[in-house]
Amino acid sequence: MLRWILSCFLAVSVLLTSCSNGGSVSASASPTASATASSKPTAMASTPPASPKPQPSASPESALDAALAKFVQLKGKATVELKLKSGTVKIELDGENAPVTAGNFADLVKRGLYNGLTFHRVVKEPTPFVAQGGDPLGNGTGNFTDPMTSQPRYIPLEILPDGAKQPVYGEILPPTQKPKLRHNKGAIAMARSQFPNSASCQFYLALDDIYFLDGSYAVFGYVTEGMDLVEKIQMGDRIESITITQGEENLKQPV
Repeated sequence: MLRWILSCFLAVSVLLTSCSNGGSVSASASPTASATASSKPTAMASTPPASPKPQPSASPESALDAALAKFVQLKGKATVELKLKSGTVKIELDGENAPVTAGNFADLVKRGLYNGLTFHRVVKEPTPFVAQGGDPLGNGTGNFTDPMTSQPRYIPLEILPDGAKQPVYGEILPPTQKPKLRHNKGAIAMARSQFPNSASCQFYLALDDIYFLDGSYAVFGYVTEGMDLVEKIQMGDRIESITITQGEENLKQPV
């Protein structure tokens, strides 16, 4: 986990591939991929490269803190407004329990990345599942390219086990361990591939309680107003804008 976090800044490129035949709700899946109870939001990416080990003199906690300092973080709560053609949805981002994941999303919101993008994947049959968007390419294969490095920006899988004091990074929780932030109806979470540390910019909104994703995908907030509007989202619907309305001061840029 820590090795990947330290090494992600040295990565030169990541090859993106499609998984339209995988039956998963994917950040790179085609809109026609099947929707089943085992479908999972994913964004295909290659395995992150190996990384140098932390110096023996550094404690695990200090080394982790130093590694996480390279990421944008949300140190607290923030509210964003998602403007759709049907109205405005309010979402509370939980930077207290998912600082890196919420920080990454809030930073992309602040950059205006999501304005004008579409929901390229909406699964409502056979049961309500997810509305997924945030792809700059609009076809399920895009990621955010950091203009400072001209490279895709990825974040580690970040999940806080229920009762724990700090999140687990880069690892899927065992089935017996529940996360604090669960996939309740209205949850917002990051899409990724089978590789835990491959989330970039594509996100999904849970259209129902989808607890089978708990511990495998990073929830970082919840819809607080306008869930009825979320339920009306259709594939191809445009995100008119997403803006931060409260808590922007809690957004901390990397050092």
